[in-house]
Order: sequence, then C-alpha cells, then structure tokens
Amino acid sequence: METQNHFRSNERLRRLRFSLLLIGWTLVGTGSGWAQQTDKFLDELLKKNPELFGPVLKNPAKYDVQILYTQINRDEKNRPLFKTYRYRLDKDRYFYPASTVKLPAVLLSLEKINQLRKKQPGLSIYTPMLTDSTGYQPAAYRDSTAENGLPSVAQYARKILMVSDNDAFNQLYEFLGQCDVNERLREKGYRNLRIVHRLSIPLTPDQNRRTNAVRFVRNDTVLYQQPVQVCEKSFRPEKPIFRGTGYLKGQMRMNEPFEFTDKNFFSLDDQQAMLRAVLFPDDVPARNRFDLTSDDYRFLYRYLSQVPRESKFPTYDSTYYDSYCKFLVFGDARSRIPSSVRIFNKVGDAYGYLIDNAYIVDFEKGVEFLLSAVIYCNEDGIFNDNQYDYQTIGFPFMANLGRVIFDYEVKRKRPYVPDLSRFRVSYDTP
Repeated sequence: METQNHFRSNERLRRLRFSLLLIGWTLVGTGSGWAQQTDKFLDELLKKNPELFGPVLKNPAKYDVQILYTQINRDEKNRPLFKTYRYRLDKDRYFYPASTVKLPAVLLSLEKINQLRKKQPGLSIYTPMLTDSTGYQPAAYRDSTAENGLPSVAQYARKILMVSDNDAFNQLYEFLGQCDVNERLREKGYRNLRIVHRLSIPLTPDQNRRTNAVRFVRNDTVLYQQPVQVCEKSFRPEKPIFRGTGYLKGQMRMNEPFEFTDKNFFSLDDQQAMLRAVLFPDDVPARNRFDLTSDDYRFLYRYLSQVPRESKFPTYDSTYYDSYCKFLVFGDARSRIPSSVRIFNKVGDAYGYLIDNAYIVDFEKGVEFLLSAVIYCNEDGIFNDNQYDYQTIGFPFMANLGRVIFDYEVKRKRPYVPDLSRFRVSYDTP
C-alpha cells in the first residue's frame, strides 16, 4: 500500500510537470511561427497531388514538414541562376537533424587538413589519423575497411557520405573539437545550427565538450599532433526545447515531452546553403565557401553521389541498396537507380525525423535542381521506443516529393541546356 501511494504521488507530480513542460514546449514550438514561409507555387504543386500528399497536407504542422526547392537556370555562359521556393520553411523551428550534421564535419575536416598542410606539407586527407582514448570514447588505431588498414580523414569521409557511418563522424568530431566546429561554421555565415555531441553514444554535455588527442603519422614520423581539447563555450539555446508526449527511459515510459535542448540542430536553409557552397563555390558569397582544393571537390562529388555497390574500400553487401541513403525520388524502393541519375546529398533519420538535402541531376534529360525536406514520422509522439513511421509515412513522402519535383523539372522549359560535365565523376567501381 505504501508503494502504491508513493507511486500515485509521483504520478501526480509527473503529470504536473508534464503540463508545465507542455506549455513551454508549445511556446517554443510556435513562437517563431510568424517567420514561417510558404510560396504559392510549391503549395499548389503539392496540392495537385492529393493522392500522394493528402494526409500530410491536411495537417502539415503535425508532421513538421519543411521543404526547400531551388530551380537552376543557366545563362549563355553556363552560369547558374537560382530561384528558391519554400513550404513551411522556418529557420528557427527545431527538428532533430540526425546524420545531416555529418556533412559540415566532413567539409571542416578537409578544410582543416588544407590549413595544417601550410605548416606541414606532407599532410593530406589520406595520412593515417590515430585517435587516442579518453576512457568513454575508445581509441582508433586501425580501420579494417581501409585498403591499408589504417584510419584517415578520407576513409572516414567516404563512410559518412556513402552510408552515413556514425563512428566515422565521431572520429572527425575528435579531430575538430566542439568549439572549432561551431565557431568556424558561424564565421562562414551558417548560424542556424549547433553541433554539440557525438552520435549513438550516451554522453553528458560535459563529456561532449572534451575531445580525444589525435595524431597524423607517416610510418614512424608524427606529422601533426593535437592534444586533448576542452570547449569552454556553451552553444546551448536560450529556451528549452521539448517535443512529443512521452519517451522511454530504460524500460519505463515517462509521460512528459522529450527534451532536445542539448542536442544538435541544423536548419534546412543552412543545409541547402552549405550543399550549394560545395557544388557551386563560384556562385556563392566568398564568406560561405570552404577552403577546399580541386582534388577535394572531386573527392566530394564522387562520394556524395556514389552508391554503396560502387565502393571498393569499404565494400558493402546488398543490404546497402542504392537508395539506402537516397531518400528523395527513390527512397520507397530498393531497385537500382538509373545510371543517368546522380544524387549528391546527405540524409538523416533519428527520433522519427527524416531529412534529405540533395542536388539531383539527370545527365540524359539535362535536369538539375536542389531539394531539401524534413518530415516528422512519429504518430504516437513517444521517443526512444523505436516505433517510428518511416516506412509508412516518411519514405513514401520523400520519394513522392522527389518524383513530383523531378517530373516537373523534366517538363520545365529552360533558356539554355545546362552543361553538367562538372558533375560527371568516376567511381570506385563501374
């Protein structure tokens, strides 16, 4: 009886806390609603296909949908001209970015190598990178997926861009450090983001501020050594962020919103802007660019668009199908993507959020466009229960959205046929 009364007392406190948090969550969730942008053209294009988008369009707020579609027209000198359309775009509206934060980690790592090479000419993205342990994050001295059996920035980047490997991201996080990641991105004008934790490792905010020592070596020679780093700055948002109606804590269900305050964020407009800076560096402000070489760009174009079956090191089996990390256009199927189509992108999926940030081309049809989207697929509002609705809601939405835009692009008249040869790259295997 004492245990039952104690449980009821705790349950009353939990319900009171839930009510207070729900009020805060609602304010945070809708406080920036005035900034939400929807363009008539994109709204009407979606409404023309109610059989594809009907349930989502009836209640887009429930599904936290945001879409950013950019048309590209070329002038007589093949210079790109961009025209962007938005659907419920809100740079301040929080969604969990999942693996999309891996793209800036790759870009900053390539840039950092270029800057370090000015003092150490022998350094490259292929130089073996050895990461020491701090106790809660294991050391990394070998990589069985690499041709030489050694880890490197290049090998981590390959695994991130092709199959969104979490450990590869965590190792680059060690190399970059929390302060450097966020400060350098803000300097480049990407301010609606924060990258403050590793992925798939339950660490405290304090532990995520600390990163392991890293060494770049050539045979027995240390070319560059970086000690343990501690980020003393805080990138925590001013207001707490809560989502959903409950979550699992171990085996116990907590009937209160789940807190995302100390988790990563990466707005959809910053995601597309960053991808545009990689694909069209000469056509964005200098401030937004990354310090990359022509070899870096070729590397990025290869692995942003290469599908797992084309990879040599690492090698991937058939469980890594073509659309494993290509949600738009092909995300609801496991068949091969046509050879004329290439998707340069970075996806994310976690906590019920599904995201794809892509540049899509069809070399035969002369089609190119940028498309970025996020949808929330968690009907019951419960987190950490692995009961998300990716298969029934998320992947069909992404694939249908990509196909509708793709079909529109095929029919759309352009003043000049684009020369897309810049994006024709060789792959590891034919």
